[in-house]
Amino acid sequence: MNCFSCCLSEEKNHTKSLKRSIEEFKKSIQEHQEIRTVASFANISFKSDNSRKRYITAEIEKIGKQNISAQIFTFRDLSLATDNFNSERLIGEGGFGRVYKGHIQGKNTEVAVKQLDRNGFQGNREFLVEVLILNLLHHPNLVNLVGYCCDGDQRILIYEYMANGSLEDHLLDIGPEKRPLDWNTRMKIAEGAARGLEYLHETANPPVIYRDFKASNILLDEDFNPKLSDFGLAKLGPTGDKSHVSTRVMGTYGYCAPEYALTGQLTTKSDVYSFGVVFLEMITGRRVVDNSRPSEEQNLIEWAQPLFKDKRKFHLMADPLLEGNYPLKALYQALAVAAMCLQEEASTRPLITDVVTALEYLSVGNEDADDVEKDAQKTTDQEANNAHDIELSASNVEQGEAN
Repeated sequence: MNCFSCCLSEEKNHTKSLKRSIEEFKKSIQEHQEIRTVASFANISFKSDNSRKRYITAEIEKIGKQNISAQIFTFRDLSLATDNFNSERLIGEGGFGRVYKGHIQGKNTEVAVKQLDRNGFQGNREFLVEVLILNLLHHPNLVNLVGYCCDGDQRILIYEYMANGSLEDHLLDIGPEKRPLDWNTRMKIAEGAARGLEYLHETANPPVIYRDFKASNILLDEDFNPKLSDFGLAKLGPTGDKSHVSTRVMGTYGYCAPEYALTGQLTTKSDVYSFGVVFLEMITGRRVVDNSRPSEEQNLIEWAQPLFKDKRKFHLMADPLLEGNYPLKALYQALAVAAMCLQEEASTRPLITDVVTALEYLSVGNEDADDVEKDAQKTTDQEANNAHDIELSASNVEQGEAN
């Protein structure tokens, strides 16, 4: 058999395997209507030749019509909503496409319209995963999916509009017209984002590993309530007696847990590490990787590790833009939470539920706790003064009687 015949044989076997995988997936959807079967599509591996692209596109459309309750928009609807995807309406741009602010005709609704890059084949899989996950999972700290468009080769996702953009806009890309986030707002955002992860890890069954936790994926509404967005890289967590899932390394450099970056072994603790990175960014106001800084400070984690060991240097880690306006005790506690999440060994990191518990206290403001402490001290001092006055009065009475 010549080389050409070998290639044809290999191609044929791969096509059969692909078709078999998709048939199994379609069958599982008919039997089960839950996230474990729907999101399992994310585990199918594809090559990017045109024939497979057309085949997968057709399957996405079939599966979508049967299982997705989100509203279906036409490309014309979204062209009208965004003034033909006018550059003046551009509000964000990422690895999978551009995001525009849109206005849905007749509904008086503002939306964010994410148009995926048509040249990026991998976007097909991310598109489906995100639509299905957001169609099945709902939580106050997950962004709401309004609908989607699958006209021809267009892949477009429509979300609720988040008035304050991303956390990155207010933390790491602060323009002269923006005020830095105050301490209590940072803690509120951290707690809400952690609650979103907690829902994915503890409520979803099987658990969902977010895999792309970073400041640009945390969106903020008009009251700075956070919502996680961009679920295209989300992965189903281990089930049964499995300790991890193995997958190729995806995500953003600097935010990936060390064991995941080295081995491709993914667990919910991988998300906890990423949370620790973002939380440290929130405390320090520094990017995880910043080449504009001196060489010893370019990697945030490496810069922070020796400082974590000396409580006397904790104040050096607070964002200078806070101008010292934070409770010192709260800074210590926040840095302790970040340090625990950033442990090298995954087994020593806390569960995200434990992180939420710790942040509940921080997000209400340690100032409140400090006020309670001060009030208690005032009461003690007043009681001492009252006792002293009573003592003096009694002494005076005794002297009067003696006279």
